[in-house]
Amino acid sequence: MRLGRGMTVRRAALAALLVLPFVTSSQAQPVPTPVPRPSPSTAPSDPIGALIAQQSQSAPPAVIGMRLAEQTGSTRIVVELSDPVRANVFTLTSPNRVVIDLPEVLWRIGQDSKPSGKGIVQSYRYGLFRQGNSRFVIDLNQPARVNMPQLLPPEGGFGFRLVLDLAPTTPEEFASHAGWPNGSRIGPSNAVAAIPAAPVVAPPPLVAAPAPAPPAKSNGPKIIIVDAGHGGIDPGTHGGTGLQEKDIVLAVAHELRTALESRGGRYKVKLTRDTDVFIPLGDRVKIARANKGDLFVSLHIDFNDHHEIRGASIYTLSDDASDREAAKLAGKENMSDVIAGVDLTGENNPVASILIDLAQRDTMNRSVRFAETVLTQLPVATMVRPTTPHRSAGFAVLKGPDIPAVLIELGYLSNPQDEAEMETTGWRKNVAEAVAKSIDKHFAGAVPQAQRQAAAP
Repeated sequence: MRLGRGMTVRRAALAALLVLPFVTSSQAQPVPTPVPRPSPSTAPSDPIGALIAQQSQSAPPAVIGMRLAEQTGSTRIVVELSDPVRANVFTLTSPNRVVIDLPEVLWRIGQDSKPSGKGIVQSYRYGLFRQGNSRFVIDLNQPARVNMPQLLPPEGGFGFRLVLDLAPTTPEEFASHAGWPNGSRIGPSNAVAAIPAAPVVAPPPLVAAPAPAPPAKSNGPKIIIVDAGHGGIDPGTHGGTGLQEKDIVLAVAHELRTALESRGGRYKVKLTRDTDVFIPLGDRVKIARANKGDLFVSLHIDFNDHHEIRGASIYTLSDDASDREAAKLAGKENMSDVIAGVDLTGENNPVASILIDLAQRDTMNRSVRFAETVLTQLPVATMVRPTTPHRSAGFAVLKGPDIPAVLIELGYLSNPQDEAEMETTGWRKNVAEAVAKSIDKHFAGAVPQAQRQAAAP
């Protein structure tokens, strides 16, 4: 079901909705099913539930509008939808944020409202969190409670509206309600065939057991794990033209897979993500280990406030960052899970960390050797930073204990020249081929550092 209506009518109706009085309560609560208008006796008793049951899997609901109204001491957020959906609303700390989990939806938002940054809401973002699950994350400037979330039926020329009212609260109250319970489910309570929101599952804690030995390697094809960074709700950085990191690195990952698979069966390639979907950092490592990877290559793009800086660089794991810039970059990349609203409870187990560290040391040495090999090939395809192109820091995605791993920053979207090149298919193919040749050389034998080419073409 899709509702046809004029943009002017919808905007006017949404504007009227934004000035409705706020209804407050102590915490987010399930929303009662909207009371249907009088209708013939043949009509279903729960029209919204019936609509959910009729939704076709080939035509997912669409988010078609978003409005934000800031008032003194309160903020109202209205998300307009083409169809009714079920949603889970919950809050998280460190940093404070509100998360709205939806079934997979199409994002067809035109001109949305931006927060001033001075009220309760600092910023927000949305996108595909994982297959079947979209997510809307609201970053807060201060602790807030969600007052009576509502799903309103179509009326006055606009569609279904998910309405959230936020009001200030104390840090203690916010923390007491934050976390990973089922949250507040929004939608028809009696719909038999309703599409439920995907369950929120906290990652299991590390088990305090000896780190497993590296998988036995055969003489068969080498298994290469190609990790396109970010994705879905986490776009990464972006350039002046709007080019997004998540899209470029996915395109290069596809080209790298093609290049490797064209080498006569020498490699099997597994992508951590094949589409625009978010994958938590820990799950990327798990994917590599589950597939018994021989090598892990993570692709990213950098950003710098000094727009004249350009060129690719490569990073390996280390306990201490090689320099301040490397430490800052690792901190930024490691924030990916926080950006997407992932629960990190139980991620740090000191005993397991010590045991895994023993297995990582040899792996780190092999990673360094591969990084040096990449720097012999990459300058043929793209500009490489002329100074310290190989750096190290504590990147979470490189912490697989038994798989050599590198993170390649393909350049800077903040630099107009780099951005212009990244937009071309030729650049993406050339970079992918350079990395593929590096992988060839890595498995053919070690490359001494003295053989490295100049850092810039």
